Amino acid sequence: MITNQVPEPRPEAHQTVCLQIDTKDNTSSIRIGFTDQRLTAHGGMIVWSHFLHQKRFRQQLRDCLPHHPISPNAYDPTDVALGYIGGVLCGADKLSRVAWLQSDAALAPVLGIEAMASQSTFSRFFGVFSQPTCNVLQHLHQQAVYSLPSLREGYTLDLDSWSLLHEDGHQEGVAVGYTRYGLKPCHRPLIAALAEAKMVAGYWLRRGDSACVNGADEFLRQTVQGMPSHIRIGLVRGDAGFGHASVQEAAEALGLKFILVARLMQDVKSLCRHDEAHWQPTEVAGVTVQEVAGNSPGRRLVIIRQRIAERPSATGKTLFDLPGYRFQALVTNLPKSVSALQVWRRYNGRADVENRIKELGDQFGIKRLCVDNFWGTEAMHHLAIAAYNLCVLLQRRLGQLEKCELNTLRWRLFSRAAVWSRAQGKPTLKLAVRGEENRNWWREILNKLTALPNCHAVGSLLA
Repeated sequence: MITNQVPEPRPEAHQTVCLQIDTKDNTSSIRIGFTDQRLTAHGGMIVWSHFLHQKRFRQQLRDCLPHHPISPNAYDPTDVALGYIGGVLCGADKLSRVAWLQSDAALAPVLGIEAMASQSTFSRFFGVFSQPTCNVLQHLHQQAVYSLPSLREGYTLDLDSWSLLHEDGHQEGVAVGYTRYGLKPCHRPLIAALAEAKMVAGYWLRRGDSACVNGADEFLRQTVQGMPSHIRIGLVRGDAGFGHASVQEAAEALGLKFILVARLMQDVKSLCRHDEAHWQPTEVAGVTVQEVAGNSPGRRLVIIRQRIAERPSATGKTLFDLPGYRFQALVTNLPKSVSALQVWRRYNGRADVENRIKELGDQFGIKRLCVDNFWGTEAMHHLAIAAYNLCVLLQRRLGQLEKCELNTLRWRLFSRAAVWSRAQGKPTLKLAVRGEENRNWWREILNKLTALPNCHAVGSLLA
């Protein structure tokens, strides 16, 4: 006999899940659900997007990019580049992590782009760069420097080179070179930074087996000649890797003053003997100096001797036959009116360029941003450096007296949760800011950004 069987009712699917957590007094639970609201963890990037609009950065990018898509469905190349830069500022240090920001439903509208590109799109985008197109990207740094005011004594240009490790070693241009960890596969870029403005004025990517001085004279020449007419270079500084005669001659041909570290070759070491008649005491405890004529007219060789017992953190080289001291030799074409001690003191400020290198590597992702194409890798670095320079200019625009690093900008400004919606048909971004004091700080930021430039600063981002 057939009977009508009524299926048992199924329990409704749970819309939320309860997860238990421990509190101070007992165990509590929090319900986990989902929402279709367009939320973003980076609502503060709207400040960045408006600043780029003020700087007309999209047009600058369009003039520098080599892409000319034919398909009507292709992304606008400037959208791809702006999405990449926005991803770097949000903390992505690989193309796959930039592409992961597609899951942030409101980030693309906040950045003013059609959509965040996929990893394959980014790879194809950077794969078309070549040496000539990378040279054009240098104009982004020159445009950023153009926003700086003139200085009566000119700016100080610091040169440096460092190694970018790539342990897998299959990318183009990666070669075994000397690093602080020994011989490792790497790239070895050159960088030129303006000390007073804390901005990058030039960048070259090189093979990992390049010496520091390889191409340094041409790099200096191109960087200085590409400066805006109102930006004058008053001094060039470089470590021992740039003390070669070719760099000195290039600086002199450009009419520049320089302080470069000279290598402690045998002829220089012979001047380091403890013949006290040649050493002049200074007002700095434990520091004595001597000066001799350089190997060319107008050049001076300044030798610094520091007693380790009095200056344990002294920089320089320790010579085996002269224990207890550290020595440093500087070659300069500064006039005699600048004393040997002043030459040494003016050179010591060059160490600040290491902070630019560290921030670019750790916070703007240059250490890990790499593709198979050598010029594609350099293009990635140029765009990351352009983002760095624009962050410096943004802080100037907001009246910040001291530059803060990108991590501070992320936590205080860029990484602000927000809701994206269309209120009465108008795009609206509601920032999640609690407390009237915090909202007033944000109002000051927004008012400062939209007002005409003036000298009134907002509350410090460092606070």
